[in-house]
Amino acid sequence: MRKPRDEAILSALASEIKSRRHGLGISQDELAFRADLSRTFVGKMELAQSQPALNAVFHLAEALEIDPAEFIKSIWTRVQKERRKSA
Repeated sequence: MRKPRDEAILSALASEIKSRRHGLGISQDELAFRADLSRTFVGKMELAQSQPALNAVFHLAEALEIDPAEFIKSIWTRVQKERRKSA
């Protein structure tokens, strides 16, 4: 049985992607191209409507010019903040 979506994780991922993409000054189209993902999928991730598979996270990290471990760590930091706000 699948677990329900963890909204804090999706929200943190969305925020991290948007923040890093804006920091690089690139569009969703450019990020999608660099990560070899569809622009629609990138858009859905930025709206916290879709969760990527692990390989997509690695492609996103590379496209966002960050080490995948650091990318995950940044997302986890945001998750913890989201959960503290909700508590």
